[in-house]
Amino acid sequence: MSSHASVPALVPRRPARLLTQNREMRAIGVWNWTLPAWAGRFPDGRTYNTCPSAGICRDVCYARHGTYTWPTVKAKHQANLRFVLDDLPGWEEAMTAELGRRKFRGTWVRIHDSGDFLSDPYLRAWLRIIRARPETNFYAYTKEVARFRALVEPDPPDNFLWVYSFGGAQDALLDIERDRVADVFPDEEAIAAAGWHSQEASDLLAVLGPRLVGIPANRIPHFLKRLGGRTFRSWQTEVDAERHAHGRRRGGLRLMDGATSLRPSASPGSSQVPAAKRHGRAA
Repeated sequence: MSSHASVPALVPRRPARLLTQNREMRAIGVWNWTLPAWAGRFPDGRTYNTCPSAGICRDVCYARHGTYTWPTVKAKHQANLRFVLDDLPGWEEAMTAELGRRKFRGTWVRIHDSGDFLSDPYLRAWLRIIRARPETNFYAYTKEVARFRALVEPDPPDNFLWVYSFGGAQDALLDIERDRVADVFPDEEAIAAAGWHSQEASDLLAVLGPRLVGIPANRIPHFLKRLGGRTFRSWQTEVDAERHAHGRRRGGLRLMDGATSLRPSASPGSSQVPAAKRHGRAA
């Protein structure tokens, strides 16, 4: 008999408390639900992406800096995400139950001070939770424009407000003449000069204030250097234009390659095979 007893795999404990408050949010009566920012890896080796529509925002994300990266904080946020991914019905039940406590009545919950609505089932679960707790108010920033257009905009809960934020892969779907939108600016002066309205005094202004929401950039030196005096919207536009131009150049090269490779043989009856067929590409 082996002297080494088999040890069962450890099952991560479910978070005892799902909603938290930091000092800034406590001052305005807001509770937070948090996931890890963008992409990462669990200790068991599984990978995840909580912000599937992230664009340039991932390069200067405040939630990938400072206290968010502390091991205990990161472990808590990953535990939240594991609960969602491994047992969505159980998580929905637990979140609905927690929100039933008296202290949440009449308050606000910010869904995701980090992360986003990563899938349709997850967003639908949140919509059921929100409708089940009409005495609590909910709000969110999101870059999941197409998902919200399909699942939220046709019939939004009365107690849920949201703002679309620039800097994502779906920026082109946003209409600043119609949508409530948020953009990150280098500073307060840039927000005022653009005619937008800062939410610096209270994060709730993102959904309760004027429709064009300006957010002053975090004063993290290397983030400010990358921002380079731009807004998230203008930076994302530059990246999208460069990617589009690169795609057109690649497409042009493919057309030129195809035109060259499929030219007729130099002489009738030649056994020369067009390059496209030699390399296995469809002609």
